[in-house]
Amino acid sequence: MTDIKSMTLPELRAFLQSMGEPAFRGKQVFSWLSRGVTSFDEMSNLPRSLRERLGETCALTVPKAARKQVSAKDGTIKYLWELADGNCIESVLMRYHHGNTVCISSQVGCRMGCAFCASTIAGKVRDLTPGELLDQIIFTGKDSGAPISNIVLMGIGEPMDNLDAVLKFLELVNCPDGLNIGMRHISLSTCGVLPGIRRLAELAPQLTLSVSLHAPDGETRTKLMPVNRAYPVEDLFAACHDYFERTGRRISFEYAMIDGVNDQDWQADLIAKRLRGMPGHVNLIPLNDVAESPFRPSRRTAAFQKRLESHGVTATVRRSLGGDIDAACGQLRRKAEKGEDSQ
Repeated sequence: MTDIKSMTLPELRAFLQSMGEPAFRGKQVFSWLSRGVTSFDEMSNLPRSLRERLGETCALTVPKAARKQVSAKDGTIKYLWELADGNCIESVLMRYHHGNTVCISSQVGCRMGCAFCASTIAGKVRDLTPGELLDQIIFTGKDSGAPISNIVLMGIGEPMDNLDAVLKFLELVNCPDGLNIGMRHISLSTCGVLPGIRRLAELAPQLTLSVSLHAPDGETRTKLMPVNRAYPVEDLFAACHDYFERTGRRISFEYAMIDGVNDQDWQADLIAKRLRGMPGHVNLIPLNDVAESPFRPSRRTAAFQKRLESHGVTATVRRSLGGDIDAACGQLRRKAEKGEDSQ
């Protein structure tokens, strides 16, 4: 079956023309797909014969909300989406004063092995398709009734490990005939996969690149993030400097504050040294407690922030949302896999 939702508008036009249909049908179908129809029969301005042929030859992905948690504190909604093959992924709707943001997954599971992350515990199962990435935006908005204005690719998986699908998703979600969410409203996160950063630097989309740093020194970072063995932190910072020179876009560095591991003054000093000559924003993240992890939240977050700021580095502490639900990425999926009650 043809994966019709992963097609760009030009591809969809060509596909329908190959079926003997006029090119304008492509725009009609693309619009319907962006609205989250659950069957081809809902495409009311298409001839019945075409709807029937599409139903016979094309797959229409429709994720099922297997579980849904709503924070009583701030209205954050966490979804566990069941895909067509029975695998599950997570998306989170976060409400801010500037609009509604959806954090989406890029893979089923993750193979990066970061020591403090629940998403990677069972490893990677498979990549998501561009259409499955898009579905998380469409159906989160449809279920919640909240207009989506911002996207962060920081959920389960490593986006740079599925970069072709991610780039096509960006084209789909940015299309004026679809959801029309601008690149400047999208953040893409990576744990430091350098070939992906370099490719993104060449393409220079106007999105925000977020780098999961979590330690500025090689010894600590390797303990926390095995990817540092393949792409050492020194090379990562060199790639970030090159990215800024090529794109002019400031990079955001994500930094989970872990008690006694990466929260010392000398590590703040080293971050400032490595950022010298490049504007960067360090986003300090209060660590979520994960039952399977030995790490605990830092008690020095405020002091670490102050130390960074003393060097002229812009540092903020991420606002904690969804504290009364399974806030950490991968927790809800892990509970589902183990058959635990999440209500």
